[in-house]
Amino acid sequence: MAAEILESHSVEVELIEGSGGIFEVEVDGDIVYDKAETGRFPLQGEVSDLLSRS
Repeated sequence: MAAEILESHSVEVELIEGSGGIFEVEVDGDIVYDKAETGRFPLQGEVSDLLSRS
């Protein structure tokens, strides 16, 4: 996913290992995707699409 984001948006991606099934994508302090809200991991391209909208 980091490679996909880098390729589509040319931004630096930092992956932070967590625990407890947490998966969030944050941009400038704003959460753009949260697995806890959707109940699933994002589909391929979904995070890139969300980043395009933000």
